[in-house]
Amino acid sequence: MLKGFFNVPTPQNETVLNYGPHSVERAALKDALAEARAYKIDIPMYIGDKQVYEGKRLEIRPPHDHKHLLANFFEGDKSTVEQAIDAALAAKADWENMPWEQRAAIFLKAADLFAGPYRAKINAATMLGQSKNAYQAEIDAACELIDFLRFNVHYMTEIYAQQPPISPRGIWNRVEQRPLEGFVFALTPFNFTAIAGNLPSSAAMMGNVVVWKPAYTQIYAANVLMQVFLEAGLPPGVINLIYVDGPVAGDVIFNHPDFAGIHFTGSTAVFQNIWQTIGTNIHKYKTYPRIVGETGGKDFVLAHPSANADVVSTALVRGAFEYQGQKCSAASRAYIPASLWPAVEENMKRDLASIKMGPTEDFENFVNAVISEVSFDKLAKYIDAAKADEGVEIVAGGTYDKSQGWFIQPTVIKVTDPYYVTMCTELFGPVLTVYVYEDDQFDEILDIVDKTSIYALTGSIVSQDRYAIAKATHALRNAAGNFYINDKPTGAVVGQQPFGGARGSGTNDKAGSMINLLRWVSPRTIKETFDPPKDYRYPFLQK
Repeated sequence: MLKGFFNVPTPQNETVLNYGPHSVERAALKDALAEARAYKIDIPMYIGDKQVYEGKRLEIRPPHDHKHLLANFFEGDKSTVEQAIDAALAAKADWENMPWEQRAAIFLKAADLFAGPYRAKINAATMLGQSKNAYQAEIDAACELIDFLRFNVHYMTEIYAQQPPISPRGIWNRVEQRPLEGFVFALTPFNFTAIAGNLPSSAAMMGNVVVWKPAYTQIYAANVLMQVFLEAGLPPGVINLIYVDGPVAGDVIFNHPDFAGIHFTGSTAVFQNIWQTIGTNIHKYKTYPRIVGETGGKDFVLAHPSANADVVSTALVRGAFEYQGQKCSAASRAYIPASLWPAVEENMKRDLASIKMGPTEDFENFVNAVISEVSFDKLAKYIDAAKADEGVEIVAGGTYDKSQGWFIQPTVIKVTDPYYVTMCTELFGPVLTVYVYEDDQFDEILDIVDKTSIYALTGSIVSQDRYAIAKATHALRNAAGNFYINDKPTGAVVGQQPFGGARGSGTNDKAGSMINLLRWVSPRTIKETFDPPKDYRYPFLQK
């Protein structure tokens, strides 16, 4: 075997392509979209070295065009989960014994494949399956995914390089980072293809084997992710991709003695239920499982009276309505001083009137469809309730239409009660609720922002007053794991702003940093003595 201390390529954030008119990338993406729409495919599960086309056949349709059948996939059952676990455990010994640089090479190659020949395909799959426009797909399915892969390889080497600083004469102290003893369950969401790729691959990169269950509404792009991982050289069984109902999968996985950890992004309620189940079953496991989760958010924008109205309104329009407000970090509640509100309101109405909504294939559309009919109906219910409430004003939007796709007009609600339901409840859609406060109530508002919801994911302060910025940064230190100053509360970049929140928003293990990868290893300390003692007697025992 090759020997050496290897340096991996220095990671740099992937350049975001702009998809402007007549650009090469725009033409390639248009072709990929046309090809994807032209052919209906059957999507298999990937278990060990097999592609499984068995089970209940279910449909995938674009959220913005639910009359078009894009693909079919096959839903497994309890036996499917068992087969995936068995395949993972069968692959474990060879995978964890593979030299780390060989594992690194696989994921570095995958990054280059996503950056090059598969860029248009993964973006098109995300646009069609998850209804993201070209730019939102590019920053997610291409750039963030590529960044995760490249930066995680770099973080992996930093972890391996961390060694005890002292080895006294005659002793060599060292630490090795073992993969977890068992398999990791990756449970991934619909809203980010990059997250769907990162949750299983980050654990696998550290030598673990994985059972991966994506959200059904993300399977179309998940299939492309798996194809690229395999083309990059990922051995069969290291990551097993299955489509099984959540409770069915959980019933098998959380009762298995080799369950070693879960990497999760999804709702707070589901994560809390998982945690409770793991606690109940803790006596069944060979080791204490690692529980890593990023969950919900009720993310805020707080404007100070000194703020620039244009900055505030832009932060709100982009932060609340990019990808239809379906980012974990999306701005969904805003606190605006009375002196600033008329200008902010005017700006938002002007901007929202210019925004086009429709299918992702039309690149002029800023807003597309929400992910499903379930989401559509939930949002429509809250919008209708707001319309019927005398204490609530619909500032913009408030309409919806499901005839062609699950379209919700970007909606701004103004309330007189800072604890109104849409200020507290996560809606996960293009609905922004605004509370207007008196300029001299800034200190009181800080307390309200901090205590309004159970979440603590992202938030921002917009201000020209440095004292106000300092005060808000301290007062809201526990209200957001990612805090922004004079910006929208979305758009964390791997290697720049590690992402995650606490409270009801998760375990704050910071995806896109070394912190996250440390959760997928179990360190072993090794002390080697070169000339060990040969007599039990210490000098103090002598007369």
